[in-house]
Amino acid sequence: MFAGTVLSVKPLADGFAELCFDRPNEAINKFDKTTLDELQAAVESLAGDASVKGLVVTSAKDGFIVGADITEFGAMFSAPKEELVKHIEAVNFNIFNALEDLPFPTAAAINGIALGGGLEVCLACDFRVMADNAKIGLPETKLGIFPGFGGATRLPRLIGVDNAVDWIATGADKKAPKALADGAVDSVVSGEQLKAAAVDILIKAVAGEFDWQAKRAVKKGPLLLNDMESLMSFETCKAFVGQAAGKHYPAPVQAIVCMQEAAKMERDEALKVEAKHFAEMAQTEVARQLINLFLADQVLVKTAKGVAKGAEPVKQAAVLGAGIMGGGIAYQSAYTGTPIIMKDIAQAGIDLGIKEATKILSKLESRGKINATKMAGVLNTIHPTLDYNQFGEVDMVVEAVVENPKVKHAVLTEVESKLSGDAILASNTSTISIDLLAEPLKRPESFLGMHFFNPVHRMPLVEIIRGAKTSDAAVAKTVNYALAMGKKPVVVRDCAGFLVNRVLFPYFAAFTQLLHQGADFTFVDKVMEKFGWPMGPAYLMDVVGMDTGHHAAAVVAEAFPDRMKHDFEDAVTAMYKAERFGQKNGKGFYQYVPNKKGRVEKTLDPDATSLLAPICAAPKEFAAQEIEQRLMVAFCLEAVRCLEEGIAATPTDVDMAMIYGLGFPPFRGGPLRYIETLGVAQFVEIADKYAEHGGLFKVTDKLRTMAANGETFY
Repeated sequence: MFAGTVLSVKPLADGFAELCFDRPNEAINKFDKTTLDELQAAVESLAGDASVKGLVVTSAKDGFIVGADITEFGAMFSAPKEELVKHIEAVNFNIFNALEDLPFPTAAAINGIALGGGLEVCLACDFRVMADNAKIGLPETKLGIFPGFGGATRLPRLIGVDNAVDWIATGADKKAPKALADGAVDSVVSGEQLKAAAVDILIKAVAGEFDWQAKRAVKKGPLLLNDMESLMSFETCKAFVGQAAGKHYPAPVQAIVCMQEAAKMERDEALKVEAKHFAEMAQTEVARQLINLFLADQVLVKTAKGVAKGAEPVKQAAVLGAGIMGGGIAYQSAYTGTPIIMKDIAQAGIDLGIKEATKILSKLESRGKINATKMAGVLNTIHPTLDYNQFGEVDMVVEAVVENPKVKHAVLTEVESKLSGDAILASNTSTISIDLLAEPLKRPESFLGMHFFNPVHRMPLVEIIRGAKTSDAAVAKTVNYALAMGKKPVVVRDCAGFLVNRVLFPYFAAFTQLLHQGADFTFVDKVMEKFGWPMGPAYLMDVVGMDTGHHAAAVVAEAFPDRMKHDFEDAVTAMYKAERFGQKNGKGFYQYVPNKKGRVEKTLDPDATSLLAPICAAPKEFAAQEIEQRLMVAFCLEAVRCLEEGIAATPTDVDMAMIYGLGFPPFRGGPLRYIETLGVAQFVEIADKYAEHGGLFKVTDKLRTMAANGETFY
């Protein structure tokens, strides 16, 4: 009936037909130009075939369709807006509408993941049957856009405005029970019954038991809301979603604006509104950066898998030093399937580590993410111990004891003697040189850094730090372990602070320099949060811990004195001396006290201001632009140095490490993307404005040359 390279149409019994997506030589189906062209041809063929009584849409892959081919977005979205609008309209009218308007009933058999365009093709069908283990959703807002193949038009007409806003604005995947309850699908069955169930619905529709034309009419007509209902529903949703998304991410609210504008329209006019609003979002800087981020993530994972290729999986891990960090590492390993021994020198440490793992699992259980059986199973693969009796069977050890070279040397040499000859030994150090820590070891080739970020279960990044003597095999196995734990590993070279902390602490140094010159730390926090950081530098230092920050700053300052050493007592040092360690003891730049519900809240503390007064200049008002520029110039210049020195291999590694390790504003794309957005020459000009404030703002020769030659990082 129709045979293409990525999809085909073949006859079934009794006059029914099957349109099957089956992309050759790939594990997934996706909507690219070829798929769209072939779908149009297939639908045109079906429309002219009087022998067909009904159509079932299927996938030959384990999943249905994962969505659009995002690699095509760059060229498509850079076209003139009018051209982009016409392209989206053509896809909708010539393909999705044509599918929806076929002269017989249609049913989608959703056998796995159906996201974005994958769900939108299902919405164009009259019926949707979903496998009980499938997931569907419209995740486009995570890319700074919203559904453009009819999703913003059909979904609210199918499941109601409130449900559609939830699906589209959050971009979350929906499991089968939720999809059925909301009305997005008509039936949920086991995977084995899926195709037969879809055909059965078609048989009943043809027989008149199901009014397929009435179902189709609902999607093609206006929303069934009166003016007051429409106003209340949309305005409430815009207020709620706008607050949740924040001003830096306009797509969720714009999707609601689009739905509201098209509420009274028939399908075809509504789709024109959808295309117009989609094009507006597609050409924003936010969308550009979030799409870059998505593609960079794929590069990051592909690179890591390439490094790990051929490495044996870790079968038995161990973590030295329990507590919160050790417990977090133990949880992550056990939860993702690798049993782990958790050793400490004291029972109190063991208890704290188990408590941390249990707390994380309990939260998952309370949210319905896991059941009690899964929770018990994870805890049973964490083996607490005070001795080394089982370490001969371990093939990967992560040391996570106190951040002190002497202590680490003692622990590392001790555990090395207990391991088999091919076991890998890694340190979770955040700042101490891997080469320094390797000095007393007998097998430095099997030693490296494996730096997790706190909280371990939430932070995606793991820095894999290669020492001068670290073998490729050790790196490969450690990267493989990080991937198995569900993490995003980035391999970096050894230096003070490695990659993330080396870049972070010049940012903190620029912050404390501003305070020394009279800036108000609460205002600095507000400026940087407005810039897009999840928290300002004062709040972030409280979260990091003043003791940790003071130590790390000293390590980085010793390594890079030209920009990190200063001749004044800084605010972090003053806080550290006063034992104001931040959240860990309830007082730092801010104080942290439980509210009536027992949740700790950040509040202002006059004692902090009094403590800083003697070491800072008289209070001075700084322009928000100067604060933003000084902190970001210091941060970005260190990122540039790390790339130039080969600490990180690629611009992607630098940018993704800052986003995944520090929460750098994703919509700004990372420090190097941020420089490019400003323009390299413009960035250099901004940095030069602050040269009088020291080495933090000194532009590298290579960056200055790039600016002069119009070069970019990407």
